[in-house]
Amino acid sequence: MSEIRVESLVKRYGDTTALDGVSLAFPEGSFTALLGPSGCGKTTMLRLIAGFEAPSTGSVYFGDALVADPNRQLPPEARNVGVVFQSYALWPHMDVTENVAYPLRARRVAAADIPARVAAVLDIVGLGGFGKRRIDELSGGQRQRVALARCLVAEARIILFDEPLANLDMHLRSAMVDAFREIHRRTGATIVYVTHDQAEALALADRVAVMSKGKLLQAASPREIYRSPADAAVAGFVGRGSLVSGNAVDHAGETATIDIAGHRLAARSNRERAGAVKVLLRPEALRIATEGLPATVLDSVYRGPVHEVRLTLEPGQHLLIDSAEALMAGQQVHVAVSDAWVVPGA
Repeated sequence: MSEIRVESLVKRYGDTTALDGVSLAFPEGSFTALLGPSGCGKTTMLRLIAGFEAPSTGSVYFGDALVADPNRQLPPEARNVGVVFQSYALWPHMDVTENVAYPLRARRVAAADIPARVAAVLDIVGLGGFGKRRIDELSGGQRQRVALARCLVAEARIILFDEPLANLDMHLRSAMVDAFREIHRRTGATIVYVTHDQAEALALADRVAVMSKGKLLQAASPREIYRSPADAAVAGFVGRGSLVSGNAVDHAGETATIDIAGHRLAARSNRERAGAVKVLLRPEALRIATEGLPATVLDSVYRGPVHEVRLTLEPGQHLLIDSAEALMAGQQVHVAVSDAWVVPGA
């Protein structure tokens, strides 16, 4: 069974609480990214699932089977879990085939069966023909693929990734994102992927769990996390955007009418009361227009395809937009808004 559940999970190291009462389910065959800044508890969660750490309180289940609580700890080797580390953890004195075959030999798989299984997983990760290469002859991306092949050859139904792309350059990171998506499609394994890179999380996962200070803030699809963050902390961490103060003056269904700096606009909302609110405005939902929010240009930075323009609204609030043309500091403009989200609890 490759479904994972953690219930009321707490992990303390002395006086430090690294994980604080987290409950989360990882459905069978899902790809979940644990996203958050350094020290938020995401790697601790991974280590508890893998069996490298024991919970202080709470439980870890694989399907209906209890694998860890404060009184019981199934060892890592008995969990059939593959782990891919940031550091690759490959044997430098072994070639690619020997590294990938190691788990099979450790499990005493018949020697005659090993070559075909190793060759099959090397083809899956795009390393067919690399079997005799030494590890020091491989690029960073190729080494990461060897580490992934070593998980796959053991037929692990759960694969855990601990910031696997952190040591790669931008080009290799992009290539490996595509590789991980293809591996998930082909294997159907349950994947838990730890990262602090929001672009990776949004591109790879079918669900993103945002964490901060040992707590789970929101777990939802990448689209929901980006468009409808659960609170100001998630809104501020995921994606570019501006949290702007406004006043809700009307509400109809899931749409609120918001007054910002004397201009009224429609915003998506799951709250029905009037009063002060915080509204998330993403740059791609904004454009310079003849009518809209009145603003003054602070500065404009060329980012290649667009100019990233920072504006100020009255009274003293900042707004970020993307513009096809550079704007001059001090220029008076109006900003039309095509999408906005009233952030709950903000």
